[in-house]
Amino acid sequence: MPLRLDRTDLKILRLLQNNGRLSNAELAETVAISPATCHRRTQRLFEDGFIAAVRAMIAPKKVAKGTLVMVGVVLDRSTPESFAIFEQAIAKLKFVLDCHLVAGDFDYFLKIRVGDMEDFNRIHGEQLIALPGVRQTRTFFVMKEVVDNAPLEF
Repeated sequence: MPLRLDRTDLKILRLLQNNGRLSNAELAETVAISPATCHRRTQRLFEDGFIAAVRAMIAPKKVAKGTLVMVGVVLDRSTPESFAIFEQAIAKLKFVLDCHLVAGDFDYFLKIRVGDMEDFNRIHGEQLIALPGVRQTRTFFVMKEVVDNAPLEF
């Protein structure tokens, strides 16, 4: 049976999604409930899996990771075993921000942040094409980030 959220739960989720640094007191005041009730509701939202994590969003350029690269990957075989082996290997690469199994011309799409094109060239040559089962990669250097990590609408 799916868990149900009321208006207050949804408001808490929206507020925290936009500003994860809100204190419990600020959140309770904005939602118009007591701090104790707010704390219980927030804890339940974590426990029930509605809030997966809270973390800071780092400005990539400030930490020398200003180049965003999307990589389409085609594997040499489309079997559950080859997918599992690839996924285990890709999960170990810390420079991969996102990895998605997709339908269409590619098997996977990767989101990678690097310092510059030279940095990506090194990573591509040493690690990406050496991943198990990789037949082909296609690289897309992002010229402008128009929308990135937008809040979910609900």
